[in-house]
Amino acid sequence: METNINVSFDAPTPTEYLALRAAAGLSPKDLQASQIALSNSIFITTIRDLDDQLIGMGRIIGDGGCFYQIVDIAVHPTRQGQGLGKQIMSVLMDYLDNHAPSGAYISLIADVPADELYTRFGFDYTSPKSVGMFKKY
Repeated sequence: METNINVSFDAPTPTEYLALRAAAGLSPKDLQASQIALSNSIFITTIRDLDDQLIGMGRIIGDGGCFYQIVDIAVHPTRQGQGLGKQIMSVLMDYLDNHAPSGAYISLIADVPADELYTRFGFDYTSPKSVGMFKKY
C-alpha cells in the first residue's frame, strides 16, 4: 500500500475534480454542475500526494436510505497500479458498511477491466435479469 499519500474525507475543489476526471479519462463535466454534484454527495474520499495534489477520489451519492451509488472512482494515470483504487473502494465500503441500512441497494457502473476491482468488494453483474441504462444530456 502506498505510504506517501494523505487520505481525507474532504471534497476536492470543482477545478481539481474536473482535472482528475480528465486525466483519468472520465467524461467531461460542467464546472457549475460539478460544484452542485460535489456539495450534494453523501460521502467523498480523496487521496492527495505529499505536495497536496489530488491523485485519487471516489464518491457516494443517493438518497441516504434505500439507494446509494458509487461514482467518480478515479486515480491519476501516473499513480495507477499502486492499489489506490482498491484503497478508495475500501474507504467507501467502510462508510456503507457502517451507514447503509439493511436492504439498501448499492449500485455502480463499471468500465472493463475495472469491473474486476468491484467484484472483489462483493458487487455482481445485474445481467441477464436487468441491464444498466442511461440517458445523457
